[in-house]
Amino acid sequence: MSLASPRIYLASRSPRRRELLHQIGVHFELLTFRGGERGEDADVDETPFTGEDVERYVVRIALTKAESGVRRLQWRELPAAPILAADTTLELDGEIIGKPADADEAAAILRRLSGRSHRVLTAVAMSNGCRTRYRLNVSEVRFRALSEDEIRHYAMSAEPLDKAGAYGIQGRAAIFIEEIRGSYSGIVGLPLFETADLLKEFDYALL
Repeated sequence: MSLASPRIYLASRSPRRRELLHQIGVHFELLTFRGGERGEDADVDETPFTGEDVERYVVRIALTKAESGVRRLQWRELPAAPILAADTTLELDGEIIGKPADADEAAAILRRLSGRSHRVLTAVAMSNGCRTRYRLNVSEVRFRALSEDEIRHYAMSAEPLDKAGAYGIQGRAAIFIEEIRGSYSGIVGLPLFETADLLKEFDYALL
């Protein structure tokens, strides 16, 4: 397959999403800002609206990322192909929990998650400029009780800072997780069942 004419574009720098797409045999081209441009998704404001519930929030952000990817494709005059984007967030006590700004915020989030269940929501969106569709996956994760030393050591590592909810299930935080109900890949950041369903809607043949 020619890189000049990819089947889809992935509007994300997440290595986890790239790995998951490779896992199911999807051919894609990364669509991110180049070195001299604005940071990734700089045209997407991820601030929740006042009173916005978490389901609407995560779907809105994923759709916005996909649609901004279409505009980015047009700006660069790249070959047309559907854009795939995703967004992952956590919900605890009705509150949207995003990525921590620093180790102290990561530790504060982990203390809240300790010994409790929370929801992980990932929305996947696709757009070809004419139509835009999405799928939503909701999973539940239960943490065992964490000691203060565990929280401190993990928060000081590099792992929590680029992850919603301050942890990565595929990394060191796997030892914190007592139970999951739902999609492991959705918790990682790209639910493969929903992604495959969306790809089929855009005529991408997986098998």
